[in-house]
This record gives sequence, structure tokens and C-alpha cells, in this order.
Amino acid sequence: MKTDLAGQGALADGKVNINTATGKELETLSGVGEATASKIITYRKEHGLFTCKEDLKKVPGIGDGKFKKLEDSITL
Repeated sequence: MKTDLAGQGALADGKVNINTATGKELETLSGVGEATASKIITYRKEHGLFTCKEDLKKVPGIGDGKFKKLEDSITL
């Protein structure tokens, strides 16, 4: 049975779960707009869940610089 985790991405500590966050939740991250949020969700659908934070750098448009800005605000 598949569980839909969408919408459970914002945590009490303010971090965003990149495996479960909706587009709107991803957009709360610094430097992440609608286009980048969409790319994260598309990557997640095509490749499965992220296994470590650094996997986010595999998403087109997220390089080392953007990742460093996001790293402390995200979780799995």
C-alpha cells in the first residue's frame, strides 16, 4: 500500500523534508521558487526519494552554492 506523504514536508523545527514537501512547502526555502520546487518534485517522481541531503544537487539548477544555502533548512 502506497502512502501519500505530500503535505507532510514542513516540520516543527522549521526544516523542510525534501522527500515529502509540496511545491508550496519547498518554496518556503531561501532561493527556491516555483520552477525549482517543480524540478525537485519532478526529480523525486522520476528517481525516487532522496537518500541523503546531497542528492538534492542532482536536481537541475541546484549546484554547490544553492545547496549550501539550503543544507541547514532541509531534512529527509
